[in-house]
Amino acid sequence: MAIKTKTTLIALAIATVFAGTACTNVNSSSSATQPVAEQVEAKTESQKANELYQAIFMENVMASPVYQTYLGIKKDYGKWDDISDKNTDENLARAKKHLAQLAKIDVTQLDEQTALSQKLLVANLENQIADDKWRHHNYPVNQMYGLHSMVASFLINQHQIADVSDAKAYISRLNGTKPMLKQLETELQLRADKGIIAPKFVFPYVISDSQNIITGAPFDNSGADSTLWADFNRKIDKLELDADSKQALLDEAKAALINNLQPAYKSLVSYLNKLEQQADTRDGVWKLPEGDVFFNNALKRTTTTDMTSEQIHQLGLSEVARIHGEMKQIMAKVGFKGNLQEFFTFMRDDEQFYYPETDEGKAAYLKEAKAMIDVMESRLDEVFKIKPKAPLVVRQVEAFREKSAGKAFYSQPAPDGSLPGIYYANLYDMKAMPKYQMEALAYHEGIPGHHMQIAISQELEGIPMFRKFGRYTAYTEGWGLYTEYFPKEMGLYQDPYSDFGRLAMELWRACRLVVDTGIHTKKWTREQGIAYYVDNTPNAESDAIKMVERHVVMPSQATAYKVGMIKILELREDAKAKLGDKFDIRDFHTLILKNGPLPLDVLEQQVDQWVASVK
Repeated sequence: MAIKTKTTLIALAIATVFAGTACTNVNSSSSATQPVAEQVEAKTESQKANELYQAIFMENVMASPVYQTYLGIKKDYGKWDDISDKNTDENLARAKKHLAQLAKIDVTQLDEQTALSQKLLVANLENQIADDKWRHHNYPVNQMYGLHSMVASFLINQHQIADVSDAKAYISRLNGTKPMLKQLETELQLRADKGIIAPKFVFPYVISDSQNIITGAPFDNSGADSTLWADFNRKIDKLELDADSKQALLDEAKAALINNLQPAYKSLVSYLNKLEQQADTRDGVWKLPEGDVFFNNALKRTTTTDMTSEQIHQLGLSEVARIHGEMKQIMAKVGFKGNLQEFFTFMRDDEQFYYPETDEGKAAYLKEAKAMIDVMESRLDEVFKIKPKAPLVVRQVEAFREKSAGKAFYSQPAPDGSLPGIYYANLYDMKAMPKYQMEALAYHEGIPGHHMQIAISQELEGIPMFRKFGRYTAYTEGWGLYTEYFPKEMGLYQDPYSDFGRLAMELWRACRLVVDTGIHTKKWTREQGIAYYVDNTPNAESDAIKMVERHVVMPSQATAYKVGMIKILELREDAKAKLGDKFDIRDFHTLILKNGPLPLDVLEQQVDQWVASVK
């Protein structure tokens, strides 16, 4: 899973920042046949359009101090975003203004790449405006994302301290958590007044994560430093300052933590304890106002298709059956005596498939995951003509959030090169991280999956910024799942158990189609969803619980993986059939990545154009 984008309320909003920069990419083949005067006119209109995309992009960026930090901009380095309804109104007004500005562009005079940018940006803005009616149909804090956990992860991973002013900005943000979390309480109450409250199971996670932030020094005498206090000390220690100057900064930070951040979290926890009393155990969004309409819209946005909930549900059932059949072949290959369910139990329980629940076992997992990525990286020329410049590192999910975080995810590199791409492995429960799934997981989150896709997108030249940093979940996660598959065609997954792990992960995504739609339109309970995963996959029950809980708080999101993968495979096989010997997998992969994220229908148009040009 890419975090994407970072999975917080703010980051999810950031993913809808629709704007662009600046380089014009005039199509030489189309312009060569135009009279000179028309070529000049087309270039001028394309330049004008790209300048507008840049202006729109920067207007949105400068309205978000958090997004500025992600992009390495330090203008509002000591501030947080305004998350109030008033600010959402302003964002909506800005989107309408931008749409009106785009309407003045003469699309008939745009070069090919700029015309594509115009089409994407207009569609994004129209969707943003149309979706405003659902602005409260979400759970701003939950076990997957939210301001309660974002504060610490953002400061640790994104807020760099290179000098005293950066340190002061960090302290300013510590102080700023108090008004921001108060805004969060207001937003939660707005939803509660409309009957939109997260299910009861969410609250213990959120309360625990919030309490973890204010556990340890300087908040108590438990012995260990709190997460943020340790982070600030570590960053200040690296500065070339005299001891007195460092101590003065530490004193300021300690005061901010004790006087503002701690009371903010205590207030939030108190509010959440009260809100929990109003929560119930109904899990699907069918319980929300116009929940069925909301979910159908969510599916459309997530998959960038017109597939209905029932179509997605049936696709999932058929894919589960197909993958079970392939698993039985592996079962026969390794000589297992028994049925598929018994094989699942064997794969789930046998100690040979797990690293020990020790520091040494966790270190060994990270080392092997890095080794798998290194092998794939050494063979990229076989399947790609394009590579990312940004490095990739493998890290363990931090202790403060490992209990509630997903099993693995990717964090994008900083555009200025100051931070690498990060493949996070969650080693909280080693029984949820079997060895036989390591290979596919490393490919998906690292190379050739999200790191290549997202880092390359950020590094592209000639396309607007909104396309470099935008996200279409079906494209992003479809690519991630596709990159689990094609290394098998390269001769990897030599160990049949690793190949089983690849299938197990694909099976997991097929089950998602069934369970997500089951919960949100067929009124399945959380327990029914968990049972479906346990009965149909070899994964640990803890995996099933986390996945179902993710479905509940992120409706439709998990359907994107399989829908996107199937579309990419369909496009590849169609291109192969039409091009024959002229088909080059390296060119196909380059095509998928070179335009940045795209909706699936637009991606199909790009592949069709490529096939026609090659023929």
